[in-house]
Amino acid sequence: MTTFPLWAWAGFLVLLALLLVLDLAVLARGARVISFRRAAGLSAFWIGVAAVFGLVLLVVAGPERGGEYFAGYLVEKSLSVDNVFVFALIFTYFAVPDEYQYRVLFWGVVGALILRGVFVLIGAELLNRYEWMVFVFGAFLIYTGIRMAFHRDSEVHPERNPVLRIVRRLVPMTKDFHGPNFFTRHSGKIVATPLFAVIIVVGTTDVVFAVDSIPAIFAITSSAFIVWTANAFAVLGLRPLYFMLAGMMDRFVYLQTGLAVILVFVGAKFIYSYFFGKLPIWISLPFIATVVAVSIGASLYKTRGAISNP
Repeated sequence: MTTFPLWAWAGFLVLLALLLVLDLAVLARGARVISFRRAAGLSAFWIGVAAVFGLVLLVVAGPERGGEYFAGYLVEKSLSVDNVFVFALIFTYFAVPDEYQYRVLFWGVVGALILRGVFVLIGAELLNRYEWMVFVFGAFLIYTGIRMAFHRDSEVHPERNPVLRIVRRLVPMTKDFHGPNFFTRHSGKIVATPLFAVIIVVGTTDVVFAVDSIPAIFAITSSAFIVWTANAFAVLGLRPLYFMLAGMMDRFVYLQTGLAVILVFVGAKFIYSYFFGKLPIWISLPFIATVVAVSIGASLYKTRGAISNP
């Protein structure tokens, strides 16, 4: 398994903390409702940061590790589009006002980073200890890809979320929003607001997506460091991506098919690597990039006459 020194992990954790502080204190300051233009700018910023990190990794760790990072980031970024659609459904269900959505997503992302970090460590340990897990992960990705290709309707039922049900039993919760607060005082007691419930649903929903996406990156690289950094940068850019795409998701008619192809490809790559050795990154990266570009380009061309409301 490819390993990175402890200082690399520590340095990335510091960088991650600084970026989160920057986002909370500067980037979204004064932006109660995120416009499409501002979201596009923020999205470009996060993509730029992710690209710079990849270039540094390419110089320091070599072209193969750098290529694995870019391929992993591209897969994660593409899969995160599904998150956007689901988050839109969650916000609609809870009737979250527009001015509170960025704040909810910020703390949802913090929770997702922690949970995905745990998932990455568990996945890396499983693959390191049990070689047969390659077949489990590979078969799961192929199955998920095939299922995605033939099941296009996403159903989200927040009221059935088991974690939310437990939280509601343990924590008193108001029915009305109290500004941007997650907790408020009612009759002398501290109670949760619906925004807290939304964070719970967003965070636990992301775990479901992580079950698909993290094995997909492990099919590209065996390095837990690369898997988590690619995941982290994709998740950090998820919020502005939501505000860019939430109103035009119906235009990406072929993207799900493209994602299905990618999942089947990386699943097959996982199993192939066990028998024949690792598939070169210079084959994987161009293939993934081409599938993403073609599916997005074909979608936008197909729906070029549609009117979107980003």
